[in-house]
Amino acid sequence: MNTDRTHPGRPDLTGRIALVAGATRGAGRAIAVELGARGATVYVTGRTTREKVSEVGRGQETIEETAELVTAAGGEGVAVPTDHLEADQVRALVERIDRERGRLDVLVNDIWGGEHLVEFGKKMWETELARGLRMLELGVRSHIVTSSCALPLLVRHEGGLVVEVTDGTAESNKGFRENFYYDLAKNAPIRMASNLAHDLADVGGTAISVTPGFLRSEQMLDHFGVTEANWRDAIAKEPTFAIAESPVFVGRAVAHLAADPNRARWNGRSLSSGQLAREYGFTDTDGSRPDAWGYLSRVMKGEGVSVDDYR
Repeated sequence: MNTDRTHPGRPDLTGRIALVAGATRGAGRAIAVELGARGATVYVTGRTTREKVSEVGRGQETIEETAELVTAAGGEGVAVPTDHLEADQVRALVERIDRERGRLDVLVNDIWGGEHLVEFGKKMWETELARGLRMLELGVRSHIVTSSCALPLLVRHEGGLVVEVTDGTAESNKGFRENFYYDLAKNAPIRMASNLAHDLADVGGTAISVTPGFLRSEQMLDHFGVTEANWRDAIAKEPTFAIAESPVFVGRAVAHLAADPNRARWNGRSLSSGQLAREYGFTDTDGSRPDAWGYLSRVMKGEGVSVDDYR
């Protein structure tokens, strides 16, 4: 995975301890690697290991591989198999971090894994209840369990950062997000960041919600039958894919937030990778700065816009 470790403005996170919950693939993996590329020690968690595959069914990506990528990028990656719906497992994870490092500086809640459950186009009462509730467990309850267990360690030292990763900003998600349960699962982290910002302010902490744009995750590339090398071939099938961004883009966004001594100005905010790229001056791997949510908002209104104006 490419990083911008040679960029003259690259933030330094040497000595910082991070937990990226849900780092098996996609945004979580990229965030972990980008934190590691800047010198952080990163505990990476998830349910898919080289011995066991989660319900997502993608054994080709594992937390062990993510940890190795973190270390190869210049940090220290530590893989810890964890089901974030099991409070005892999360408590044991946090106790291990405390025992081994004595602190936690960054918590990234990127737990999801519910893509296979979403049935776009179905009304709420047409969706199997167990299926919908499982989405809420994966995308909401897991975040709550993790924050409840990890925040006592994070607030032990002033300046801790919580990043809630979701799909969409508060602005873009004002409208209906395709499916009743998916809408709830992806709006909840935005409110979590806002609420945690209130609780963390008195102890010098910061909570922010961050979303990538149209993410070229491993699953999305497979869905379109392309690779990162030829991803533009999928634009013929899906024209809005022209605004797609690599997972590295949101990884760099979180790394810059983690290193920003003035990040408290964002406390409680809902931000996108594109917004943060403009603020901090970083780019995606191809040198562009895609503003997916700005572009998609115009497209959804039926306006004729050029993707070139949003990259």
